[in-house]
Amino acid sequence: MRHPAESDCGSGSGTGTGTDSDPDRAGPHTPAPPALTYLPLAERPLRRLPQLLLGLALYGLSIGVLVRAGLGVSPWSVLNQGVERHTPLSFGTVSALVGVLVLLLWIPLRQRPRFGTGANVIVVAYASDLGLWLVPADLGPWTRIGLLVVGILANGLSVAVYVGARLGPGPRDGLMTGLAAATGRSIRFVRTLIELAVLAVGWLLGGSVGVGTVLYALAMGPVTQYFLPRWAYGTTPTPRPGRFRRVPTRRR
Repeated sequence: MRHPAESDCGSGSGTGTGTDSDPDRAGPHTPAPPALTYLPLAERPLRRLPQLLLGLALYGLSIGVLVRAGLGVSPWSVLNQGVERHTPLSFGTVSALVGVLVLLLWIPLRQRPRFGTGANVIVVAYASDLGLWLVPADLGPWTRIGLLVVGILANGLSVAVYVGARLGPGPRDGLMTGLAAATGRSIRFVRTLIELAVLAVGWLLGGSVGVGTVLYALAMGPVTQYFLPRWAYGTTPTPRPGRFRRVPTRRR
């Protein structure tokens, strides 16, 4: 799964005028996107490492919540579900194995794994199984709708948290950026192509596709974009616009 802010952070340095019809072009009053490039673990590890682990744990838990909602999950989760149906492995174990297989595809793309890459594979696997264990199955329709909404919001927040730690991309993120660099195509195009292929294979294997899959695709970008500036390490939060309060002066 590619994160929305990744393709927009390094896509150019022009200073466009910015219009409603061209939302990707930054205007003079548009805050710069947060920096998400990798930084060594030695830089403030007590600040960034807990953030990475917290974000990955929340990401895995939210995946478990979305699966229990039973209304459709993300394309990669559809693939994990489909493989799980045909093996004795747990959802989290399948997720980890898929992550390792994706890492093998990094080799011809000359992508370099970082600390956050390995942590992504391990923590998300255990946390997603924990989420499935904590949330019971066979829930009522309104409870499932609530789980879907909570799961999507938590998933978007978790992406902002662990990506904002700047300790390296996950296996699927690196695959997409590597393919984009190797082919010269945009990350949006590569992301769409990969996720459609993953979704198709997962659906053929029996993974859950539903309204939640569509809602996830539509909501993840805005949710992650909202939280990312607040969690990106090394980024100064942009103050929210508001009215200036006039300080009363005493009359002489």
